[in-house]
Order: sequence, then structure tokens, then C-alpha cells
Amino acid sequence: MTAGLSCPTVLCVVGARPNFMKIAPIYAAFADYHNVMQPYLVHTGQHYDEAMKDSFFHQLGIPEPNVDLEVGSGSHAVQTAQVMLKFEPVLDEINPCCVLVVGDVNSTIACSLVSVKKHIPVIHVEAGLRSRDRNMPEEINRILTDQLSDLLFTTEASAKNNLLSEGITESKIHFVGNVMIDSLLANLRRAVPFHQVLRERLELMPGGIEKQGYAVATLHRPSNVDDPIVLEKIINVLRSISEKIPVIFSIHPRTNKMIEQSRLLETNGAKNLYLLPPIPYLEMLGLMDSAKLVLTDSGGLQEETTALGVPCVTLRQNTERPVTVDQGTNTIVGNDPDKIAACVEDILVSGGKAGNIPELWDGKAAGRIVSIINRRYIAG
Repeated sequence: MTAGLSCPTVLCVVGARPNFMKIAPIYAAFADYHNVMQPYLVHTGQHYDEAMKDSFFHQLGIPEPNVDLEVGSGSHAVQTAQVMLKFEPVLDEINPCCVLVVGDVNSTIACSLVSVKKHIPVIHVEAGLRSRDRNMPEEINRILTDQLSDLLFTTEASAKNNLLSEGITESKIHFVGNVMIDSLLANLRRAVPFHQVLRERLELMPGGIEKQGYAVATLHRPSNVDDPIVLEKIINVLRSISEKIPVIFSIHPRTNKMIEQSRLLETNGAKNLYLLPPIPYLEMLGLMDSAKLVLTDSGGLQEETTALGVPCVTLRQNTERPVTVDQGTNTIVGNDPDKIAACVEDILVSGGKAGNIPELWDGKAAGRIVSIINRRYIAG
């Protein structure tokens, strides 16, 4: 037990926006165990947009971090090293009973490495997801974090098979459901209506769009945005799609930088391609919930669209979330413009996949996680 803390501490790590939606329900679930264990939140600052961080924390009810490492941007090596250097003194001071990490960002693997070398058990939430694409830095982070972890919480049944094939002991693996969906279900009633987002963000009167429907698009993967030729092809197909259905394009900072450098949106603009900066969670949730379809390369949006029953067109060659394809509303098309256009056309004609809600995506994953943590590390 740490000096100044009244009971055993579970140190929880967040580093990037996708982590916030995953940690929020877990942090809330600790309230049922406040007399026996307490969470301690470390934000590495890997995503360093203070306004966006504040909006996510406020909307999701996450308390201010106990510590913000303020790491900021950098190459994968620099960022990972900086997190490790700044995290170690916090670990020494708090001396938690375990460290909980979520997802697959650089902060996830960095904090796991420091913890395991200090003989502190690591808990990985969202374990076992595999794209089979080692060109994705997230894939490397997932594999290594799982090898270091003492408890591995999975979101879908295929993840267990992945872990077992990599030599993970079965007793470490627990299928609990999806904390991203916990956040979605807890906040869906609070989602900002799409017409309010259109009015306030784009100064659009939603009447025409409401009758016609709209698509939502996001892009941030290096395979899609770092090569100007590939990015230009995707932008052009979004323009073409916008001639059939308005497209609300929420532009990630990485994507915006590449678009500006390549001057892709300065000429031949499309009347119905509407550009938004990254927007808070409740606004994005409202946009997705009412969309006819979503075009994305985001793993989280593949899951959220499946939970919402909204057709998803994934602009990648693979997915680490196969349940969204096998059971949900997701279709993988890569970044070939013809395949993207054909898939969208099929959705506009047929309505797209109806899909089903995957097993244990019921809004109760966080409760299962904290209960298991209590049994393993606290109650004995």
C-alpha cells in the first residue's frame, strides 16, 4: 500500500483519444470497490491537444489525471522512450498492486515494459486483437503488450485463439466484452443530434441533408494519408461519393497536415463534401448514429458502427476486429477507389449489412473487468 493512499492502488494509463473511451467505464466501475481498491490515473500526453483532451474527459466523466506526463509528439522510438523515462518515477512513487493499460498505442507498450521489469503485474484491456499486418505499429504494440501481461481481457471470441496460438496461458485470458461499447451505450442518449452539429459546426440548415441522408468519413492511417498519391485518390473518391450523398469528413490532424502540404482541397472542391476538424465524442456519436454509412480506417469506429447498426466501409486491407465483419456491419475494401465506390453504391441501393450485436457487447464489460481484478489482486 502506498503512503497517502488508503487501500491498494490500480494504476491506469491513458495516452491517446481512443484510450479515453476505454478507460471511462472502467474508472466508473471502480466506484463499487472504493473501500477495497482505488484507481490512480496517469495520462502520458501522447495525444497532446489540450482542448480535445478536456472535452473527452468532461463528456465521459473521467476525472482529471493524477499525473500528466506531457510527452507530446515524436517518432515512435522517441515517444515510447519518453513515456518510459517519465513513467518510471511515478511507478516508484505510487507502487501500485497492478498497472492497467488499454488498446495498442505507444503508451500501452511503454508503460507495460516499465511495469513488468519492476515486477508489477500488467493488465491489458482489449487483448488478443490481430490484423496480421506487422507494418502497422499498433500490431507490434498489441503483440508485445500481450506477451508482458498477467491478465488479458478480450473483446471478441477470436482474440482468445490468437493468444493461445502465441503461447499465452489460458488462465490469464478472460472474455469480458467491449469497454468501447460500454461508453457508447452509456452515452448514446446524450449524443449531440446531427442537425445541431451541422448547424453549429458547418452553419448548415439540415433540412436537405435530413431527407437525403449523409455519410461520415475519417482517415488517419499512414497507409492512407502519408502517400500523397494514395491520399489524392481517396479524396477524389470522397468527392465522387458526395455527388450522390453528402459526406461529413472529420479530418484528423495527421490527415489535415498531408492535405495542406499536397494542396488537395484547394481546387476542384465538391459542393457536398463538408470538412470538420476533430470533434468531441458526443458530437461524433450523434453524427454516426444518424448516418447512412461511415467510411473510415479507424478500429474503434468499426466497433461503434456495428453497435449502432450503421454500415461501415473500412478503407484498409485487413482488420484486427473480425467480429465486426463476420457478425457486424463492417465491409473491408482497402483503399482502391473503385472498390470503395462500388461498396458505397451497394449500401445506397440495398441499405448495407444489417449485422448483429456481438456476444457480451452489452455495456457491462467494465464491471466484469474490475470484478476479476478484485478477485485476482485484492480479495485473493
